[in-house]
Amino acid sequence: MDATDLCFVPALELGRLIRARQLSPVELTDAVLARIERLNPKLQAFLTVTADLARDQAKAAEARMMRGELRGPLDGLPYSVKDLEPTAGVRTTFGSKWFEQNVPTGDGVVAGRLKVTGAVLLGKTNTPNFGHKDSCDNLLGPPCRNPWRLDRTSGASSGGAGSAVAAGLGPVAHGTDGAGSIRIPSSLCGIFGLKPSYGRAPISPSADYWAARSHAGPMTRTVRDAALLLQAMAGPDPRDPLSIDAPPADYLAACDGDLKGLRVVWSADLGYAPLDPEVRRLCEAAAKRFADLGATLEGRDPGWPDPGAFHKVIYEVNVAARQWERAAEHPEWIEPSLMQMIENARRITAIEHAKALLARSVFYDRARGFFETCDLLLTPQMPVGAWSAEPGPVQGPTTIGGRPTPTMFDRLAFTFPFNLTGQPAATVPCGFTAEGLPVGLQIVGRWHAETTVLRAAACFEALQPWAGRRPPLG
Repeated sequence: MDATDLCFVPALELGRLIRARQLSPVELTDAVLARIERLNPKLQAFLTVTADLARDQAKAAEARMMRGELRGPLDGLPYSVKDLEPTAGVRTTFGSKWFEQNVPTGDGVVAGRLKVTGAVLLGKTNTPNFGHKDSCDNLLGPPCRNPWRLDRTSGASSGGAGSAVAAGLGPVAHGTDGAGSIRIPSSLCGIFGLKPSYGRAPISPSADYWAARSHAGPMTRTVRDAALLLQAMAGPDPRDPLSIDAPPADYLAACDGDLKGLRVVWSADLGYAPLDPEVRRLCEAAAKRFADLGATLEGRDPGWPDPGAFHKVIYEVNVAARQWERAAEHPEWIEPSLMQMIENARRITAIEHAKALLARSVFYDRARGFFETCDLLLTPQMPVGAWSAEPGPVQGPTTIGGRPTPTMFDRLAFTFPFNLTGQPAATVPCGFTAEGLPVGLQIVGRWHAETTVLRAAACFEALQPWAGRRPPLG
C-alpha cells in the first residue's frame, strides 16, 4: 500500500493492522505528516502542526505495540484537535490574535481523554475567531480551503477538521458545534460528522457552562470511525456541570442492525428554510433510500415556528459578552463579522434577551412533541454547496433558491435548531452538485439517542457509500 492510500484507510482498519503488528504507528504517522507538509500550505487546515510530538508519540505507541501493551483501539492512530480546545504544551489560539502565542498548561476534558488513549496528536485545526461564524478564516493567516475546490470555503467553525479529514490529513478529528460547527464543514467537505446530545462529551473549560449550546463530537470519513472516536470522548465529568451522568453506550455495536420499524420523517425545508433546488433533489433522493432500508418514511414539516430571530439574539449576546472588551481594546484584531455581532448585541435590551431565552424553552417543547411522533428527522444539512473561501464584508450567498439570505443565520436554518434543543444530529454525504461540491443529509434523533442516529447513518452508508471518493488533490 502506498503512502497516499494509507492516508485514506479508515481508522478502524488502521487500528486492526496495528494490533496485528502489520502496520507501524511510526510509518503511519510519517505518511500523514508528509501529506500535511505537502498539502497544508494549500488547504490551511492546521494552524499548528505538532510533527515532533507526533513522531515521539508514534514511537511510544510502537513500543507498546511490540510489548503487547496497546492501550486500546485508538493507540497509535493520528488525530487532530480543533483549536478551540486547550492542549497542554501545544499552542492554542482560539483562532484569535489575542491568543496567537498562547500555550496552555492543561488539557480540555476531551483533549485529555484522547491523549490517554495513546492516539498521536498531529496538531490543532483551523477555526475562525472563537468559532463565531461558518466561514473558516481569521487574522492569523490565509483562509482554510475546501479540498474539493480550493477556491471554496471548508465551512466552519470546525473547518480545519473538515478539510483535514476530507483531504487525508488524519483519519479522525475532534470538532465542536455551537450552531452547526461540526455539521457545516462535514457537509461542505463531504465527510461524516456527529453532534452528540448536549453533555454527552463534556466541554471544559468553558466561558459559559450554562449556555447549553456547544457540543464536542467526532468528524471522520466513515460512520464507524466516528463511533470509535465518540467512545473515547463520551462520559460524565464533574468539570462540566451539564455533562450527562451516565456511562456511554457501545457506539460501535450501535452501528449494527437495521432500520425496520423506525419512523422517519423527511422535511425538505422545515416549512421555512431557503434551499437550493439542486441540493433539494439530492437530499430528497437520499431520504427516499431510508424506505429501501426498511424504515417507515413520511414527508411532512415538523410544524414549529422559525426559531431564527430569537436564536440570533441569544447567539450574538453570548458572543458579545465574551468579546466586547477585547474589541474595545484592540478593534484591529476583530474581524468585521465578529464586530458586527458585537454591535448588534449592544442594541439588544435585557428584556429582549430574556424573552429569547424563554422562547428557547417553548421551542424545545415543540420539538420534543414532534419527536414523540417519529424516531428520526431527515433534512438537508446545508442549503447550498460551499461558497467562496475569500474573507470579505459579505461571506456566503446573499440569495438561496431565489430567497434573500442576508445573514449567516439565514443559511444555517437546518443546523442551529438542534443546538437549541440539544438533540443528536449527524450529517452523511449524499451526493455532489454539478460544480463537484459535496452535499450532506442531516439525520436528527431524539434526545440522548446517538445510538439510533449512528445506526441509521451506518445503514445509509452501507447502501450509498462515500468514503472511497477522494478530493482531486493527489
